[in-house]
Amino acid sequence: MPEIVTLTMNPALDIATSTEVVIPTEKMRCGSPRYDPGGGGINVARVVKTLGGAAFAVFPAGGPSGQSLEGLLARQGVPHIRIPVEGVTRESFTVDEQRSGQQYRFVLPGPSLIETEQRTCLENLAGYLAGARFLVASGSLPPGVRADFFQDVADLAAGQGVRFILDTSGEALRLTRRGVYLLKPSVRELRECVGRELSSEAEQIQAARDLITEKRAEVVVVSLGAKGALLVTERRYERFAPIEVPIRSAVGAGDSMVAAIALGLVRGMELQQAVRFGMAAGAATLMTPGTELCRRDDVEKLYLEQSPNGNT
Repeated sequence: MPEIVTLTMNPALDIATSTEVVIPTEKMRCGSPRYDPGGGGINVARVVKTLGGAAFAVFPAGGPSGQSLEGLLARQGVPHIRIPVEGVTRESFTVDEQRSGQQYRFVLPGPSLIETEQRTCLENLAGYLAGARFLVASGSLPPGVRADFFQDVADLAAGQGVRFILDTSGEALRLTRRGVYLLKPSVRELRECVGRELSSEAEQIQAARDLITEKRAEVVVVSLGAKGALLVTERRYERFAPIEVPIRSAVGAGDSMVAAIALGLVRGMELQQAVRFGMAAGAATLMTPGTELCRRDDVEKLYLEQSPNGNT
């Protein structure tokens, strides 16, 4: 089994296209669509493979869109297990407006999972953690799933000696209170988690450190968007400047960052360098259109530019 296992509780069949201009009530002729398997952990597994690593993706999926998603993963050569569910896997639709360069993203909620389907997900996940070093859970929870579901996932990982990386938001983030090795919130997600305004960098660092002091995570990497990122541990912090690249689409940039951080750690990088590797992957994804993720050459180039002595 690969050393990285990913969990995506709310996968999506991602569809991307473009049109000249988006106009209410008008029929808009679009270009040829691109189809990708999507959802946080699935994107993580795809990027790990692109960067020369190996990850195993675990996800529930159902209906024709779920079968299409699985077929796309198989064609991309990403090892995975699809856990059948009754509901139909959601579709996410991204439209690039050619005239303005703006991007419109339509994200559906996903199918409701009943309790037995949730238990089956955990049981299957447990069976695939043997030999893994990292479990990455990324993305939202679908309707019907308990808001504290990721706490069960954290406990499961801890019980098997696997480091847990979590990238989620809202109640799912707030109710995960122990067992996370690395947490990757945005500033907004961190603010919602701690329940207070974080208008300065010092306040953001303190909020991240509070989560560490409370044993909710060992490491917090705060995504600052156009301002870069913060790495916070119990004893130190570091701010990383953004990597300036031409932006075509933000779809999957955060997942790409998480993927490269996990892969960097598997390859023996120091935490600081793994975050730099993650930022390079996130920036490289910004350079690609629609729902396409990063390209390996771009990631390695951007990483070496910010880490002259780095080794991918």
